[in-house]
Amino acid sequence: MRSWKNANPGLAVNNMPTQLFDLSGKLALVTGASRGIGAAIARLLAEQGAEVIVTSRKIDGCQAVADEILHQGGKATARSCHIGNLEDIDDLFQYLRETHGRLDILVNNAATNPYFGHILDADPASFQKTVDVNLRGYFFMSVNGGRLMRETGGGVIVNTASIGGLRPGVGQGIYCITKAAIINMTRVFAKECAEYNIRCNAILPGLTRTKLATALFEDMENYQAELAAIPMHRHAEPEEMAGAVLYLVSDASSYTTGECIVIDGGKTL
Repeated sequence: MRSWKNANPGLAVNNMPTQLFDLSGKLALVTGASRGIGAAIARLLAEQGAEVIVTSRKIDGCQAVADEILHQGGKATARSCHIGNLEDIDDLFQYLRETHGRLDILVNNAATNPYFGHILDADPASFQKTVDVNLRGYFFMSVNGGRLMRETGGGVIVNTASIGGLRPGVGQGIYCITKAAIINMTRVFAKECAEYNIRCNAILPGLTRTKLATALFEDMENYQAELAAIPMHRHAEPEEMAGAVLYLVSDASSYTTGECIVIDGGKTL
């Protein structure tokens, strides 16, 4: 762990570039990394020197991202894991223990939103699927990751929540409920795991072009209304979320925990 005693992290030493964002030697696991925000995060962490385990439900998409990282000279491995299935989570961490024996960075990014409509018309199956992935999955990924980090001296957990956890979006009630829970879950893990040198933070993306947000982009009237409410008057691309994650997993944020960073073009101002 870097010591900040008598140091000014805002200045380079002897005119040398800062190493605050260097992840060389770190092992990172990113869920939901076969596309969208997760893929962008995996690529950036690899660019900064981390060895990245790219996970999602389907191995083909994960392998494509891992191959891209390898082609660029980075280190990556593809593993399938459906975080809505507790057996998949157990298998993934057994693999981690057997092959690496540690985990430095966990990015919980996988999510689902099978229901888009009025909350009174929601069905039990959609509710259960959303909770199983977005909440139970994040929780047990964090528990397993935290236990491994505790054994090896610490680590960092970053959760992808949403501004929907602060202000519910129209037709996204169940999804927003789970994202609100993730915000508080982030703070719980931050508070209880700090003694083990484990930091836990979250990013709260606004309107971002991903497959998960397809319904918002296809409804042009709703999309235009969303843009009108954003001071920057545009949506985000997945890559615009990755920089905040890099900050949160790096030494640059060594005294930051329990924080939820809003990245929404100013919508929640």
